[in-house]
Amino acid sequence: MADPASYRPRPGSIPTDPGVYRFFDAFGNVIYVGKAKNLRSRLNSYFADPSSLHFRTQTMVRTAARVEWTVVANELEALQLEYTWIQQFDPRFNVKYRDDKSYPWLAVTWNETYPRVFVGRGAKRRGTRYFGPFGQAWAIRETVDALLRVFPMRSCTDGVFKRAKASGRPCLLGDIGKCSAPCVGRVGSEEHREIADGFCRFMAGESDRIVQELEREMFEASADLNFERAAVLRDQLAGLAKARERNTVVLPETTRADVVGFADDGQQVAVQIFHIRGGRITGERGWIADRSDDRDLAELLEPFLLQLYTGENPPPPLILSSVPAEPELVALLEGMRGARVEVRVPVRGDKRTLLETVLRNAELSLQQQAARRASDLTTRNRALEEIADALGLAEPPLRIECFDISHTQGTEVVGSMVVFEDGLARKSDYRRFVIKSFEGSNDVAAMDEVLSRRLGRLLDERCRDEDEDEAGPLLVDPTTGAPRKFSYAPALIVVDGGAPQVTAAARVLEELGLAGEIALCGLAKRLEEVWLPGEEYPVILPRASEGLYLLQRVRDEAHRFAITHHRGRRSKAMLSSALDAVPGLGEMRRKALISQFGSLKKLRGATPEEIAAVPGIGPKLAAAVHEAVSGTGGEAINLATGEVTPT
Repeated sequence: MADPASYRPRPGSIPTDPGVYRFFDAFGNVIYVGKAKNLRSRLNSYFADPSSLHFRTQTMVRTAARVEWTVVANELEALQLEYTWIQQFDPRFNVKYRDDKSYPWLAVTWNETYPRVFVGRGAKRRGTRYFGPFGQAWAIRETVDALLRVFPMRSCTDGVFKRAKASGRPCLLGDIGKCSAPCVGRVGSEEHREIADGFCRFMAGESDRIVQELEREMFEASADLNFERAAVLRDQLAGLAKARERNTVVLPETTRADVVGFADDGQQVAVQIFHIRGGRITGERGWIADRSDDRDLAELLEPFLLQLYTGENPPPPLILSSVPAEPELVALLEGMRGARVEVRVPVRGDKRTLLETVLRNAELSLQQQAARRASDLTTRNRALEEIADALGLAEPPLRIECFDISHTQGTEVVGSMVVFEDGLARKSDYRRFVIKSFEGSNDVAAMDEVLSRRLGRLLDERCRDEDEDEAGPLLVDPTTGAPRKFSYAPALIVVDGGAPQVTAAARVLEELGLAGEIALCGLAKRLEEVWLPGEEYPVILPRASEGLYLLQRVRDEAHRFAITHHRGRRSKAMLSSALDAVPGLGEMRRKALISQFGSLKKLRGATPEEIAAVPGIGPKLAAAVHEAVSGTGGEAINLATGEVTPT
């Protein structure tokens, strides 16, 4: 038996999303399928103290050789996908349904004179319309209960129907408006069948027109001052809204399609496929490939799909994350299948939601691959050696510092410094800089200031070392006992940018006399070019280079750290600006509000009572603050650039 620690995933690599996980044995057979609302929490429980696990669970984790997972949008989708895979793989460690139960269907007995709706299980019967299956019986029963207020069709058994017909009195559902009571002749068979048809059309997805009609009736009733009728229609719309929360893992039972999603991080491409058969996910596959060129994802679709469907027939519809670049692709796929093939890129609806789930799994695959590469010592050593070869360094740069600038149209200019040692982030050495010497969007001048302050501090520390200890540099401050982190000189400085930023950084190194000691390069975002000081052309590293991958990680981390700092300062600045218009709010009270809430968004969401709880803020002043911030415009943040613009 295998030791569970030998295949345990890194805790940080497991997502916290809901999903389904599978344990495999050494021969690749699925031995257990489970679902979780939080994959990380659930999977970590399997690798706890073995004595705390059930004997059957202990046997399972010792029999397994690896574990994989697939994320979905919610817990109900996880439940449905778990059921599908249990039926498909028949894992030996899963508890079987002893009474042969399955997930419930919603059935409408269309072959009867007065069609009946009910929730049932088991095999399908001829003459009955089915919808589903659904994850949980209680969920679909609540949906039916809500829909019966809008479509009051029959839901009682044959025995109840016959007794009501014989007595001439409807059951309780007829009295409360959840049944049109065809048993006592309130509606005829044709009218009742129209009601049932509306129910079926709604469950089949034709809901927009029905909702629009109800909304129009509600507004008309309100305009006629018939508020009781408007309230009933409002409740019906609320019931329909609840019923429209459909399970994206379960599509109509006639659906047969492949859903293909691509994710890209610049160096690698992840592909994820969900195979939909009979409206359910019957399988999923994923690949990760190194990028060999700069082609976009649309251009990568053609060779991938042609290779995927060589020797097998593609399904009629292909749901893709982007439009193929080659129009001839569809003709080639139709030649393989011998019939028509339709390519779709959904923008809304159930298929779009399912495509987003596929894309999410592809992105997680890239994140897991990145985590594995970062934790592998051999890979990190190769990356450092490739950087040294590309930059002409005598030895690998064991300490790399990267600098970036962030601002919004020249305001709240900040800089960041991140540190990587031996190819791993050393977050305790990260530093932030506030640029106060100028205002304006001059990234070159800001980079000059940040590097001058950081390297100037390095020289100051060296002077102190020479005065205090001739034996060598002191690693700990003798006064405070804190580590003297600025006394470490980087082997390589990376700046986020191209030739202008590199020239500014080189000038600072030259002025401080460190040009011959510290190597320098810049990484431009557009084509991932590596710029060296004094060189007319950049260094181009291969796309699959581990060295380029490490430089990208360092640059992206510096960018993230700078944007985070800038957003915090920008939010506080907007909050302070909004508070300037409040009469009677002095400097100390303004600082107390900023310290308590931190951003304009949080202060806007606070009630006057919560504002009054801040020391020094009374009820009257709290009401004035609440009124002032409620009328202030918001802010929009561009996640790609970090820029913040008022709205």
